[in-house]
Amino acid sequence: MEGVGGDTASAVAPLAKWRNDFARAFQYYLDRSTPHPVQRWLGTLLVAAIYVLRVFYVQGFYVVSYGLGIYILNLLIGFLSPKVDPELDVLDGASLPTKGSDEFKPFIRRLPEFKFWYAITKAFCIAFLMTFFSLFDVPVFWPILLCYWIVLFVLTMKRQIMHMIKYKYIPFSIGKQRYTGKRSSASSSGASRD
Repeated sequence: MEGVGGDTASAVAPLAKWRNDFARAFQYYLDRSTPHPVQRWLGTLLVAAIYVLRVFYVQGFYVVSYGLGIYILNLLIGFLSPKVDPELDVLDGASLPTKGSDEFKPFIRRLPEFKFWYAITKAFCIAFLMTFFSLFDVPVFWPILLCYWIVLFVLTMKRQIMHMIKYKYIPFSIGKQRYTGKRSSASSSGASRD
C-alpha cells in the first residue's frame, strides 16, 4: 500500500521540477524583454495579426473576438488612468496637480506599460487557442457585436478624455523635458541687441 503512494509522488516530482524550470526560464526571457518596448509591441502586433487571420479564415468565433475587444478596452482604461484617481481620493492629498502653483507630481499609470503589453499579448494568445475549440464558436450576427463595441469604445473614451481634461493630466510623455531657462532668455536678449 505504501508503494502506490510512493509511485505517484515520484511521478509528480519531475513534473513539478519541469514546471518550475519552465516558469523560471519564462520569467528570465520576460525580464530580458522589458527594455525593448518597440520589439515587444511589434511581436504583439504579429500575434494579433495571426489571430485576426485565423478568425477571418474560419469565419467564426465572433463572441471570442468581442470578449477580447472588451477586455482590451478595460486594459486601455487602466493604462490611461492615473494610479491615484482624483475623484476618489480627494481627501487623501495624493492627487494630480490642478493649478500651476501646485506641486509637480508625475503621472503614474494604474496599469504600467509592461503589464499592459503582457496582458494584451496573453489575451490574444488565449483567444487564438480558443479558436481551435468549436465550443466557443457561438453563432451570432457579428455586425451587431461590432456596432455595440464601437459605441462602447466611443462612450468610454469620451468619459476618459473628459476626466483627463477635468483633472488636467496627459497620460503620454514625449521624451524627456529639458529646461531652457537662462540660456534661451540670454540668447534672445543677445539677439535683440545685434
